[in-house]
Amino acid sequence: MPDQPFVPEYAKPDAPGVHMGFDNTVAIYHVVAPEDTFEQAAQAVFGLLRDAEARFPGWPRAFYVDVAGHEGDAGGFDADFYEFQQDFWFATVAPFVQVFELPLTGPLANPEPQRNDVPDRLTIGEDTRPHAGQVIGDH
Repeated sequence: MPDQPFVPEYAKPDAPGVHMGFDNTVAIYHVVAPEDTFEQAAQAVFGLLRDAEARFPGWPRAFYVDVAGHEGDAGGFDADFYEFQQDFWFATVAPFVQVFELPLTGPLANPEPQRNDVPDRLTIGEDTRPHAGQVIGDH
């Protein structure tokens, strides 16, 4: 029987923060509070990502996010936190983790190798697209 590749066991931590798993994977957990803005949540998750890479450079990462409040008509979330879990997450955070779990998507694996060249800072500019802040339905 050929050797089976090592598959890490991902487990959501009990408390927010950066945690080293028993199998040398890094679990990152953040809870977006009802009073958090998009920018506050984005900066918080980016800060945790930077911290994880600084403390455990190149180690496999699993990122878990819960969103408290922010209910709305966009997949159950307001427009900002729908965008946070779709556009922002996939463009900004997903490339730097192996797996992640968001309320909107459930657990997903990055189909590409995890990147470890996490930028030094996150800059969020104003969204000037004509549909900024709106959820555009399917036609």
